[in-house]
Parts: sequence; C-alpha cells; structure tokens
Amino acid sequence: MNSKKIIRKAKKGRPIRQVAAVPFRLTSDGEMQVMLITSRSTQRFVVPKGWAMKGKSRCEAAGIEAFEEAGVLGRVIENPVGSYRYWKRLSKRFVPVDVTVYLLSVEGELADWDEADARQRAWLTPPVAATLIDEPGLASLVGSLATPDSVGGFR
Repeated sequence: MNSKKIIRKAKKGRPIRQVAAVPFRLTSDGEMQVMLITSRSTQRFVVPKGWAMKGKSRCEAAGIEAFEEAGVLGRVIENPVGSYRYWKRLSKRFVPVDVTVYLLSVEGELADWDEADARQRAWLTPPVAATLIDEPGLASLVGSLATPDSVGGFR
C-alpha cells in the first residue's frame, strides 16, 4: 500500500493495519529464540512486517514478509500471538498503525535473500530481543514469549 492510500484511509478515520511475523526456533535444550532484523532506513531492530496482501490471509502475508525481509521459511501459526500499535512516519505526518503479530516456526534460513544487503538479522532470547526493540508494544509482546508453552505450546 502506498503512502497516498494510507493518508486517505487515515483522513477518513479508517484504521491502518499491518501484519508482522516473529520468526522463532527452539534450541537443542528447548530454549526459545526469536529473530530480529534491522530496518532498512534507521537500522533499528524490528520484526518483519508489512501490509495485508490481496488474495492472501493475514497470516500468509506475515509469512511472505518474513521471507522477503528476513530470508526465512517456515510455518506461520494461524492464530495471532498479539498486536501492538506504532506511529508510522510519512512525508508530512505520522499515522497510527495497528499491527497483528503472528509466530513463524522457522524451518530454513536463506544465506542470500532479496533484502540481505539492506538488513541484518540476529537470533536472541525473547528477553534480550525485547531490550533491543524501540517500539514499546512490540518489545512487550516479544518479551512475553519466554517459552513455547507460554504462547500455546508450539513443538
């Protein structure tokens, strides 16, 4: 979705919505790790996110964003793990965006992917990842993912 459409929706009072994926894996000792990526422009730590896609469910769109932005493949858990709100900077204004977040159980990582030159990625425990995220709502959500059992037992 381009910024003109976003501004039109915001002016009409309609909510602006995105989807996000939190890629995760379990270590050999059962510890959960999540993947953060850097944003292209500011190099802040974030998770893959983007706009809903015509003809795709919201969780499918989150999986596509994770593939494009982080170079990971896997299974997206259909039920959202949570949501958060942030303020998106446009050229002349800020607009609130509500983000629905899905977990993605990583089954493979690409060594080279479309945005590899623009982003870095890191595997971290959820509490450590939360300290590196600037967006309070996302940091709180990621920090709450201490174990797979705490978010529905994904094994």
